[in-house]
Amino acid sequence: MSGSFVESIVKAITTVTDGPCVLHEPVFRGRELKYVTECIETGWVSSVGSYVDRIEQDLSAYTGAKHVVATVNGTSALHVALVVAGVKPADEVIVPALSFVATANAVTYCGATPHFVDVETETMGMDADQLLSHLEGTLESVSGQWRNRTTGSRVAAIVPMHTFGHPCDIEGIVEIGQKYQIPVVEDAAESLGSFRNGQHTGTFAQMGVLSFNGNKIVTSGGGGAILTNDSVLAKRLKHLTTTAKVSHRWEYVHDQAGFNYRMPNLNAALACAQLEQLEGFIRVKRETAERYSRAFAAIDGVSLVHEPNNCMSNYWLNAIRLDDTTESFRNEILAATNDSGVMTRPCWTPINRLPMYQSCYTCNLDNTDTLFEQLINIPSGVGISQASE
Repeated sequence: MSGSFVESIVKAITTVTDGPCVLHEPVFRGRELKYVTECIETGWVSSVGSYVDRIEQDLSAYTGAKHVVATVNGTSALHVALVVAGVKPADEVIVPALSFVATANAVTYCGATPHFVDVETETMGMDADQLLSHLEGTLESVSGQWRNRTTGSRVAAIVPMHTFGHPCDIEGIVEIGQKYQIPVVEDAAESLGSFRNGQHTGTFAQMGVLSFNGNKIVTSGGGGAILTNDSVLAKRLKHLTTTAKVSHRWEYVHDQAGFNYRMPNLNAALACAQLEQLEGFIRVKRETAERYSRAFAAIDGVSLVHEPNNCMSNYWLNAIRLDDTTESFRNEILAATNDSGVMTRPCWTPINRLPMYQSCYTCNLDNTDTLFEQLINIPSGVGISQASE
């Protein structure tokens, strides 16, 4: 079965990509050059400029968040959001083990430690039911704070992540956070343009973060943003990301240790032009996912990952999932596709397996371990050729 099965996978992918293809690359077909050129010609290229203001306003209008703070990248956005949420050194922050490493790295930037929990198999995001059961058995109230009874550390925040752009059960997770009075910060880095029950990801919790890295659905080269409906938090977020500088006509006064995290105007200009095309990008991505779905429908042992119920996903990064009978072929598929010029990648190595995080507190991760063995990301860029069908 091995040879024919692997060959059928390669054929199904190339039917959609119409030949060799990278995993994801940006497409610039709008006003990107016009807006960036304007920045250069006017000299407004750094962290102050009309496009920085505009991208915050445009993202607010699109996502429904009352306030948006633009940052240099998604990791910096998550870092400062955790700081504002109250995460301090020696705390623990609950994160999914199945995520890009930046989710855990931002926790360490606060001097805190990741506390890994499992994901559910449908959404690939944090499992609300397992999270609740885990917290009930792990936390104890000490002087009004919820602490890990094994490590003694305060559990200071919960960070769910919307995997590959597919919304997780964020309502359930926020409800758990409210029950324990633990702040929830949404890692929506991959899910710009994704909605759950009609509400945009990143707007369910106290704060949410986006990324505009070069491989995201909308890119500014590097860049990110923090979403919040809380005016007080928004003011503090903007202050901290602007080196905590107190406004004055000429004096340099800083009232605390802040961060140089504001998005430059050049990047914001690129982001504004990209955001103007977002609806078209999403339409193409959803059409690509549908073509993949048809291509894999006739192959036993593999299926395309679809958006969860009651969700509209941006399908940022398409993934196929092998089943128990075919997961052993994962590496053969990765080798065969890449050898043929079709870039594919396995899912991220579970973060708890990485050397710097192996000693962190970890619950049962059966679903994470299974998904790691079964998921393969396949080409998903907006520029994928429209193959004949």
